[in-house]
Amino acid sequence: MKLHNLKPSAGAINREKRIGRGEGSGHGGTSTRGHKGAQSRSGYSRKLGFEGGQMPLQRRLPKFGFNNINRVEYKAINISALQALHEKNGATEITVETLIESGLISKNDRVKILGNGVLSVKMNVTAHAFSKAAIAAIEAQEGTATKI
Repeated sequence: MKLHNLKPSAGAINREKRIGRGEGSGHGGTSTRGHKGAQSRSGYSRKLGFEGGQMPLQRRLPKFGFNNINRVEYKAINISALQALHEKNGATEITVETLIESGLISKNDRVKILGNGVLSVKMNVTAHAFSKAAIAAIEAQEGTATKI
């Protein structure tokens, strides 16, 4: 064993610094908190979004408008999509389940049938809502439009 082989035993160095244990530790006195101010006091916790006294972002941005928590969102499906569905697999009974299977909507969507396009076959359509043009187009082919 020589002097250049000596090293401290495991765990003897790189210990956690013990704060507030007297001046001899090098971290006594103010215990690394500096002098005065809120951050030097016990019990201090910074407010969410605090920016050092600068006006916080959530107060700088303008706020306006109204968000209705009772709003009902519909997935719009046109008559042309129903016609394409009929041409693809010959469906004449259109329900929410057939629209889910065809991939036009997902299982939690509410469906509104809109009147864009031309319907050339009799269809019985069941959905959550219909536009007036869609009802007229479906009934013009002697089909039925049923609301859920």
